[in-house]
Amino acid sequence: MAYTIDRHPCEESPRLGAMTLHPVPESVPRARRWFRKFIEPYDPACSVDDCVLLISELVTNAVVHGTSDEPWVVRLEWFREGTSLRVEVHNAGPPANVRMKCPDADDVHGRGLPLVESLADSWHSGPSRFGGTMVSFEMADAWPS
Repeated sequence: MAYTIDRHPCEESPRLGAMTLHPVPESVPRARRWFRKFIEPYDPACSVDDCVLLISELVTNAVVHGTSDEPWVVRLEWFREGTSLRVEVHNAGPPANVRMKCPDADDVHGRGLPLVESLADSWHSGPSRFGGTMVSFEMADAWPS
C-alpha cells in the first residue's frame, strides 16, 4: 500500500490538503516534509515550524496508539476556515484513549498533547468521521480576514 497525497487548491473547498499514511514510524518525517511542502504556497502567517512540530507529535501518537484488527491508515488533513488553519489527524484507536498527561521531568513520553495545548490556539479530540479517533489543532490568524 502506498501513501497518498491529496491537494485541493480550489477556493471552493476549505480543505487545503490531505495525506494517507501507513501506521509506521517512518510516516512521521514523511508527514512533516509533505505538510511543509504543500502548505508553503498558501503562505500562512502562523508558524509553519510550530505546525510541523504539532503534526509530528499527533502523527506519532496516531501511529503508537492506533489499533485495529483490520488494516488501517493514519489520515492527516489541513483546512482553511476563515482566518484559521485547522489540522486533523485520524487513526483507528478508540477516542476514549486520548488524554492529557502530566509527565515527570525524567519521563521520555507524554509530552505531545501538552505541546499541542501550549502552541495551538485550540485543540480537540473525539470520534473520527472515518471511524476511530480524530485529534485536531487550530492556529488562529493564519491568514488575513
